Amino acid sequence: MNTSTKLGAYALGLAALFAGAAVVGDVAGPAPEKASERTAAHNTHGGAGPDDGAGHGGGGQTAAPVPGGLQVSQGGYTLAPKTVTLEPGKKTDFAFSVNGPDGRPVTRYTTIHGKQLHLIVVRRDMSGFQHLHPVVNGAGVWTIPLTLPDPGAYRMFTDVQPEGVKEQFTLGADLTAPGDHRPADLPEPVQVAKVDDYEVRLAGALQPGRTSRLTLSVAKDGEPVTDLEPYLEAYGHLVALRSGDLAYLHVHPDGEPGDGRTRPGPEITFYAEVPSVGTYRLYLDFQHEGKVRTAEFTVVAGGASAPQQPATGGGGHGDDGHAH
Repeated sequence: MNTSTKLGAYALGLAALFAGAAVVGDVAGPAPEKASERTAAHNTHGGAGPDDGAGHGGGGQTAAPVPGGLQVSQGGYTLAPKTVTLEPGKKTDFAFSVNGPDGRPVTRYTTIHGKQLHLIVVRRDMSGFQHLHPVVNGAGVWTIPLTLPDPGAYRMFTDVQPEGVKEQFTLGADLTAPGDHRPADLPEPVQVAKVDDYEVRLAGALQPGRTSRLTLSVAKDGEPVTDLEPYLEAYGHLVALRSGDLAYLHVHPDGEPGDGRTRPGPEITFYAEVPSVGTYRLYLDFQHEGKVRTAEFTVVAGGASAPQQPATGGGGHGDDGHAH
């Protein structure tokens, strides 16, 4: 092949590359208040990883981002549990660290929604969800009393932002509770979940690859709740996990308490982006009358709308499983 032919083929290759990137980067349909900015402000799916100033962050990378929580190590930071086997049903003094690029535990963090670190634990069948807040000592070791209620394989996730890192990210690691493991069936998609005397109604649908608006309305004994209490600097927190690999998405609501426009219920609005078609489990934490409760939903992204019947099982839980 002569030189001119080689150059022509190279130019055609570049043109095809940029055309493909334009197609992938095109988000169909407008979203309120610039979807990309809202997603960046409210989503924590850890896809790009921490930006350490050495080209290891998310901006400008050509590789597709990895969903959060799928990696135990990312951008030089590693989640290091002291043990990965816990006796089922027994409270254990669980300890772990987040080790930095130098191999030593990180001791300085940026606060995220009132806490330096958020810990999520869930069984791999997506049951037994726990949103916890451990404490850290001066050596960078985090500890919390943790109970894995039933035998099985579990996943732990940590939302963190070490000091000096530009963005928060999510690391994940597997835990095991030995014994006779009987996976629970994933509840069917519903639009109303019940927890204690509360009903939470979900409106909206997840659309893969674009920002989706989800509105959750809280009622108690059939009456709208209009006095939700701030919990971790918001009226609600939403975690989404993808069935199969437990890809993690942590989103926060539109607005915040005290901003002059966000009402304390009954509606809490979220903007979320999921990476693919599939089944997801949503976990909404909200606080009312001094207690944090969790409403749970199964949602199919890119599929048909959920039916209108209330959840009959696995719909949520109260403070059990929380350490707020």
